[in-house]
Amino acid sequence: MNTYLEFEKPIESLDNRILELRSLNEDAPSETLLEEISNVEHEINDTYRKIFSNITPWQRTLIARHPDRPKTKHYVENLIENFFPLAGDRSFSDDKAIVGGFGNFRGKSVLIIGHEKGYDTSSRIEHNFGMPRPEGYRKAQRLMRLAEQFDIPVISFVDTPGAYPGVGAEQRGQAEAIAKTTECCLSLGVPIVAVIIGEGGSGGAVAIGTGNNVLMLENSVYSVISPEGCSSILWKDTSKTIEAASALKLTANDMLKIDVVDKIISEPSGGAHRHHLKVIEDTGDAIEECLNLLSNQHGNDLKHARQERYLQIGRSGLFSEKLSTANTVLNNKYGIIKDKKIFNKNILLQLVLLGVFLFISILTWIYFTN
Repeated sequence: MNTYLEFEKPIESLDNRILELRSLNEDAPSETLLEEISNVEHEINDTYRKIFSNITPWQRTLIARHPDRPKTKHYVENLIENFFPLAGDRSFSDDKAIVGGFGNFRGKSVLIIGHEKGYDTSSRIEHNFGMPRPEGYRKAQRLMRLAEQFDIPVISFVDTPGAYPGVGAEQRGQAEAIAKTTECCLSLGVPIVAVIIGEGGSGGAVAIGTGNNVLMLENSVYSVISPEGCSSILWKDTSKTIEAASALKLTANDMLKIDVVDKIISEPSGGAHRHHLKVIEDTGDAIEECLNLLSNQHGNDLKHARQERYLQIGRSGLFSEKLSTANTVLNNKYGIIKDKKIFNKNILLQLVLLGVFLFISILTWIYFTN
């Protein structure tokens, strides 16, 4: 059964109409019914084109979270042959929010790591809704180091609302695990291609998304915080999620403008949740193109290029050319902070005059007392 977002509701009745017509056509085949089915399909495509031609950042966020969107599991099943999963961090336990293993991608041995959200209630609970604990990140570190030993490239699929914020995770060193995994990505001497296939939430996404090439699906999002979290912090009001989504500049186009990602993988009209195989195949083509370009580079060159990429982002800053919407929100709320000057010219003049007056007064007192 399909799941429809609020702005997709016009499609629901058309889909139901097609199902009804196909059922009638199976019972009594008719050219008239086939023609009507074709007309409804064209109407669905036209409706989706209208919807997606003016889509907002918040709507893209909802699409990125769509329960029917392809997960890491689906990419592995359709792109990777002879996949052999590996589990455990060799320290505490296995975390199923991050899956990993070796396999063949179009004739090449690769390591696959990725967030896994799950596809139904039981699997979502099993995979903790794609929110990794420290042991998940330490598993990723272990597998990446293993891939480096055998000179095997890494393909990473990013799809998480963020790292798990539970007490146990914090007690076991969540922040340290994320930082060490990011460091591991930066220091690895093999190609890393990261693909943001859904949500790219905060450090939980960056930890395994730090690659030589970072690809992003058209209707994915990448941000330091969720729109709901941003709304509650900036406005103290969770109803401001639409404004927050715009302020965060979290869409694929925003990320491409500031060189956080290298390429946007287009999605057919209707999104990846309606066209699984097409999107997965296009993603595979983009990954293959990146690996072919990176495969002839030396390990040290790969490492240094990756480090320089992220250092340059830090040097230039994000959206440095103009004031971001988030800063505008803060300025409107708290006022613009003006540069503080140590001395105002008028105050300085008054101090000089006061000093001269005191000096003359002291001289006059000494003269008359003697």
